[in-house]
Amino acid sequence: MISLFLGGDVMTGRGIDQILPYPSQPDLYEPYVRSAQEYVELAERESGSLPRGVAYDYIWGDALAILERESPDARIVNLETAVTASDEAWPDKAVHYRMHPANVPCLATARLDCCVLANNHVLDWGRGGLEETLATLRAAGLRTAGAGRDAIEAAAPAVIEVSGQGRVLIFAYGMSTSGVPAAWAATRHRSGMNMLEDLSPRSVDAVARHVREHRRDGDIAVLSIHWGANWGYGIAARERDFAHQLVDVAAIDVVHGHSSHHAKGIEVYRDKPILYGCGDLLNDYEGISGHEAYRADLGVMYFVTFGGASRRLSQLVLEPTRTRRFRVNRATEEEASWLMATLDREGRKLGTRIEGRTGNALALGWS
Repeated sequence: MISLFLGGDVMTGRGIDQILPYPSQPDLYEPYVRSAQEYVELAERESGSLPRGVAYDYIWGDALAILERESPDARIVNLETAVTASDEAWPDKAVHYRMHPANVPCLATARLDCCVLANNHVLDWGRGGLEETLATLRAAGLRTAGAGRDAIEAAAPAVIEVSGQGRVLIFAYGMSTSGVPAAWAATRHRSGMNMLEDLSPRSVDAVARHVREHRRDGDIAVLSIHWGANWGYGIAARERDFAHQLVDVAAIDVVHGHSSHHAKGIEVYRDKPILYGCGDLLNDYEGISGHEAYRADLGVMYFVTFGGASRRLSQLVLEPTRTRRFRVNRATEEEASWLMATLDREGRKLGTRIEGRTGNALALGWS
């Protein structure tokens, strides 16, 4: 058996950065917001006064006890913020996320193994900001995937050695459909992101060739992809076909999709899980109006277990959470029931179902 924790978007920049011990300069360039402190004030109007200079483990709240109980072999999240003190905001971009490098212990305290960086915020503060992000995370002992100082480094998988079990490889890609600027693509002579141009058979073949260059027998291959819009449950036929081809042609064991601010339906294809949209695990949206029907405050911690030499899916446990007061909290019974009903409704279209377990946890069922 080998088990993974997969988390969606972890957005420790902007408002959350402001309550950590070393807040960045709060200046923003958004159409309606000019200071990251305004996001703190919005959350306080919603939930009451927030502490400042919080301990590094504060933002994880109940997630730490859940992680300790499940004890996954590898912990993987999409880190959707630059970790930099750079003031070089990317021009003509509406939203810029950054966390001060001195706050990086807040990631290490969750014992994360890999921070995926292929997303639409990692270069918010320029290429210098990206290079500082890479250096800061690696100095803290955190592996990265999906961005680098050149195209080769950006495409290289993160490698997690699991004692006595083999390796977990994380290949990460970003797409323009999630708002990634085309200019962010890494090249032979320029830092940037590992971009996926489209969902064509040619792209599948390129991914497959790259995976074959790195994969050994017994490895678990994770394909982490930042794709699609922020809102909406729909999964296009081309996305499903691409995900299936990743399993069939590229021998991917789990598709780790993200970009949507809420959890989307889950599919199991040939005993391999496809998470089309993991939702946000942690964000600073508290108090912001709009899209309330999607309950972006509710998140999911995904625990995926593979068994046997063929690395088939053995079980997938979902721990419902809620972001409140800029921290991850256990979902209440009502909140877990809402998530269960929503994910079951969407999963039925994909051949899966959601079942309740003890303590508000959920489990995936599949044919």
